[in-house]
Amino acid sequence: MSMSSKKAVITSGGKQYLVAENDVIDIELLESDKKALSFEPLLTIHDDTVKVGSPTVDGAKVTAEIVEAMVKADKVVAIRYKPKKRVHKTRGHRQQHTRIKISKIS
Repeated sequence: MSMSSKKAVITSGGKQYLVAENDVIDIELLESDKKALSFEPLLTIHDDTVKVGSPTVDGAKVTAEIVEAMVKADKVVAIRYKPKKRVHKTRGHRQQHTRIKISKIS
């Protein structure tokens, strides 16, 4: 995370992210053809003072641009094994993400 003074907490895909300007983060895959995104229901904004919303901060907005539309995360391997039964089952999964860059927090 960059050392910018202005930070915000956004939600996307059921998860919360603490972001600052010029950060590049991976979020859940978005089905959007746009190049720019905006996150409006912000939970908190960290400036010189901290503004905490109940449940969101009014009038606050984070704009971001899509760097890569589809990025695959590292593979997660799940192994199922039953001893003395000769049963082995291996399954893998790679989650898809959207890589975004935070342009502005206002």
